[in-house]
Amino acid sequence: MPHSTNKELIFGIMAGTTGISLLLLWYHKARKSRTALNLPKFLSLGSKFDAMTFQDETYNGRGTVAIFQGRQLQILEKLNELLTNMEELKEEIRVLKEIVPKLEEYIQGELGGKITVHRISPQHRARKRRLATVQSPTTGNSSEEAESEGGYITANTDTEEQSFPVPKAFNTHIEELHLDVLLQKVDNLRMNESSKMESFELLCDHKEKFRDEIEFIWRFARAYGDMYELSTNAQEKKHYANIGKTLGEKAITRAPMNGHCHLWYAVLCGYVSEFEGLQNKINYGHRFKEHLDKAIQFLPEEPFLYYLKGRYCYTVSKLSWIEKKMAATLFGKIPSSTVEEALQNFLKVEELHPGFSKSNYLFLAKCYIDLEQTDDAVKFCNLAVLLPCVTKEVSPNRDGEGCYFHQYFSSSR
Repeated sequence: MPHSTNKELIFGIMAGTTGISLLLLWYHKARKSRTALNLPKFLSLGSKFDAMTFQDETYNGRGTVAIFQGRQLQILEKLNELLTNMEELKEEIRVLKEIVPKLEEYIQGELGGKITVHRISPQHRARKRRLATVQSPTTGNSSEEAESEGGYITANTDTEEQSFPVPKAFNTHIEELHLDVLLQKVDNLRMNESSKMESFELLCDHKEKFRDEIEFIWRFARAYGDMYELSTNAQEKKHYANIGKTLGEKAITRAPMNGHCHLWYAVLCGYVSEFEGLQNKINYGHRFKEHLDKAIQFLPEEPFLYYLKGRYCYTVSKLSWIEKKMAATLFGKIPSSTVEEALQNFLKVEELHPGFSKSNYLFLAKCYIDLEQTDDAVKFCNLAVLLPCVTKEVSPNRDGEGCYFHQYFSSSR
């Protein structure tokens, strides 16, 4: 009920109560002075009312006034209490209106929702459709934004039916290579961080010739993941991630028993999730875990898979209670994990490939710190310092890891 309506109702009750009290006082005053009083029929209180309430008050005018004043005070007290409660309720509603938006922002920030989902008007959608009809093909098949049925802006991922949405050949003169030779050369180039761009270009040059070869497709998806890592522009990253994910989908559809296809599809799902809202992030998280487990099933000796699973388990183990509760409320049950599970995966990496990466050592140290096993944490931290940086993803300063350990061990001394 609106606030103005509440006030009108209360004032009406007060006015009615006061009027009735005045009429009753007038009635008894007239009886006391033995003056004939004929009330209208609709105001008659009846003989029973006189007998029960006013039987002993006819000869005591002051007592009668006191009784009615007492009843009037009781009614006024009730009304005052009602007004007070309504004011308190108004204040609580006002406070809630201020707190709820802040709580939503906090929860979204804690859950990693970096991209705000905006509601757009029908006019905006119509304008967007008109613009889409005049855009060039090179712009349309990238990861531009599309709209869901609810009117939200979402990332558009290319469908499986589309042909490879890749740039034209980088080189004017293309050296034709056999598939085996090409794949070997691509793998060798990728081992060097500075040659990943050349590896990507080489795959682009041969995309038409080997577009249906599974070994070519998953490497092409991997190369788009490399370009995502090399790029510093957000739009370029989004472009590479979406195209790579499309290639990954094509790969796992055509070769569901190939572990490399599942591996790089999972990785690219993780990249795409960086540009999605909270709900899609969680959905991509489920997809990442699903295909990572499949990849481990087909490639049980691949250390990189256990490193990725360790990162996943560690991240899930660090979700706060409110993050888990909010995600479960909005999107259903979410996966659970522990620091111990993450530690076992990082140790598996070291078992399969000692000195695999600086980042793996740092996460081993983090796990031991969380488990309060300082000696082991110091051991792996020292090993991380001694290991040279090979690629961007194992840099010691990424995500503030180097600073984190420096501060921790400085405070422990």
